[in-house]
Amino acid sequence: MNRQAVERPASAAWALVITSVAGFMAALDNLVVTTALPSIRKDLGGALSDLEWTVNAYTLTFAVLLMFGAALGDRFGRRRLFVAGIALFTVASAAAALAPGIDALIAARAVQGVGAAVMMPLTLTLLTAAVPAERRGMAYGIWGAVNGLAVASGPLIGGGLTEHISWHWIFWLNVPIGILLIPLARLRLRESYAPDARLDGRGTVLVSLGLFGVVYALVSATSHGWTSGRVLGGLIGGALLVALFVRHGLTADKPMLPMRMFRNRGFAAINAASLLMFVGMFGSIFLLSQFLQNVIGYGPTEAGLRMLPWTGMPMIVAPIAGYLSDRIGGRSVAATGLALQAVGLGWFALIISTDVSYAAQLPALIISGTGMALFIAPATNLLMSSVRGAEQGIASGTNNALREIGGALGIAALGSIFAARGGYGSGSLFVDGLVPALWVGAGILVAGVVAAVLYPRGRAGDGGGAGAGAGAGDEAAVGVRVGA
Repeated sequence: MNRQAVERPASAAWALVITSVAGFMAALDNLVVTTALPSIRKDLGGALSDLEWTVNAYTLTFAVLLMFGAALGDRFGRRRLFVAGIALFTVASAAAALAPGIDALIAARAVQGVGAAVMMPLTLTLLTAAVPAERRGMAYGIWGAVNGLAVASGPLIGGGLTEHISWHWIFWLNVPIGILLIPLARLRLRESYAPDARLDGRGTVLVSLGLFGVVYALVSATSHGWTSGRVLGGLIGGALLVALFVRHGLTADKPMLPMRMFRNRGFAAINAASLLMFVGMFGSIFLLSQFLQNVIGYGPTEAGLRMLPWTGMPMIVAPIAGYLSDRIGGRSVAATGLALQAVGLGWFALIISTDVSYAAQLPALIISGTGMALFIAPATNLLMSSVRGAEQGIASGTNNALREIGGALGIAALGSIFAARGGYGSGSLFVDGLVPALWVGAGILVAGVVAAVLYPRGRAGDGGGAGAGAGAGDEAAVGVRVGA
């Protein structure tokens, strides 16, 4: 049966509002918790590993189910699954706000991630279906700006709600928005399907369990030791399952991630750079936001405001990054961004102390934020230019998933280094753990520079003109398709 939409096309304006707000909710919950962690720890208790899982439970489930969520929409109806994702995200947000203990909060955060994984990738496919081709560029720009605003304002919103109401409201905030979006999506968005869509259940199980095993081992290492059975079992078992996922991607008929795409040097290089970027960035923000409160003594709102030169800089620098990318090539701009991010973390590592002034921190915050802004926009262009138009959907989904995975791995890895050398016992003990973690984060970003430089010269998106990126206006350019 050839299932085609029989409803009238959705209003482009309504589709833009609905998908942008939904994307804002999903993106906001990546970082909104960071400035609330000290308050959550005070109310619910928990060790460093519990705080890590409060963030990682969301980012990890979001990452590993992102492409599967898109495939569900292609198979059973994008609007239907989009609404289901919003509903699940909303219910999980209420459960997180009502959590009686840290374990219940972590479980609710994991369910939030499942809802976001279904909802988020379908925002662009639904937007594409509603907006005429000649207006899609502007629509994508607005959608991207709203998502960027969510990332930038996450620590500030989380800090403000935590300080002036309570940390529970960083989750209650999602509930009325979700309740409003559900009927709007049903009434204002057009249903659509992908022809011959198939689900890769085996691939989803392999990558989900494999990545969970690796992250679980990293988080557990501080409390149980690197030679304990659960840590070694998680690392070895997780790595084996990931290896089986890679083999599945090489041999299956229509896998969720065709591994042949990584034979493309440009695709492999920019994805490696993106993964390393988010490992260093997320892990550092996780620790630095707690440093500002636990050691310096800022309140949650003050900490969020003082993080803005880092998290908010993309709103200022992103247009400049796009201009420079067109003029001198995306590869150079992306590599420079990663290098600046590494310099910013190194600066922090050199000046961090229990009585460091904000004026001394400000250059590091600005440099780090500028580096993040210079990387993200050119990296997206380089990614899309590295593959054919028909493969741009799965390329986008892969890159988004790797970024989320990088965030989870970064928090786990840098948190493990922090706990091995320091802790929460005193300000000086916190700094003792923070400094080596920041140096490792800077080293990871230097490795990202190397990966970015390996992107081939002369491709579209690196000053080489059009070609590889043809077809970007096509729905396949933004819909995350499985086995496309």
